[in-house]
Amino acid sequence: MASSDAILAARLATEAGALLLALRRDHDPSAGAQALRDAGDAAAHRFLVAALAEQRPGDAVLSEEAPDTAERLDARRVWIVDPLDGTREFGDGRDDWAVHVALWQDGELAAGAVALPGLGATLTSDPAAVVPPRPAHAAPRLAVSRSRPPAAAQRAAAALGAELVPMGSAGFKVAAVVRGEADAYVHAGGQYEWDSAAPVAVARAAGLHASRVDGSPLRYNEADPYLPDLLVARPELADALLAAVAEPARSA
Repeated sequence: MASSDAILAARLATEAGALLLALRRDHDPSAGAQALRDAGDAAAHRFLVAALAEQRPGDAVLSEEAPDTAERLDARRVWIVDPLDGTREFGDGRDDWAVHVALWQDGELAAGAVALPGLGATLTSDPAAVVPPRPAHAAPRLAVSRSRPPAAAQRAAAALGAELVPMGSAGFKVAAVVRGEADAYVHAGGQYEWDSAAPVAVARAAGLHASRVDGSPLRYNEADPYLPDLLVARPELADALLAAVAEPARSA
């Protein structure tokens, strides 16, 4: 049976995604895409914060859309949320955006959910997703940013003979690895805890490798939430990817 925290994370991520779809459907195009993006960020944030205050009133919250507070550093349980991951894609009418809801507890990610509203799917840490088998002899596929693939990913692609697959939000790219649509996601262009917490919780539960690009652990609920790089990969590819990207990352 799934934990109550994982169930709550999945429900809230899914409901926030439904809210965002309705907001986009009802948006007046004459107001412009930026107005839609701003409205989406604000509406999803308000919903998640209110729901968590009702359902888990003793827990702290770290959200991309709210000022950070030092109180969370003394909390045993902190919800780390990105109400709308992939704001640009959401405003452009694309499907490659996500909603992230994760729980950090006593030093570790304890639960997480990534809603993919454009696909009508939500991935959770419990029950864990089943990663489809990789086609034999196929070239690895690396999920990368649509507009700015990092040099680390380009080095990895060259080393492994991999194909770069452009996609939108960070959560969507990690979900692509979980769903078997990509074999890894390499990012070294700057992120924050809310960009990766829920996707990493889901990926780890599914048996995928998740670390920083130098192989060091991903740490959450830190005083500075900046967490600039990320590698999520099928376990059999992790060592080769780390060898391709870690040394340049250390010397940069």
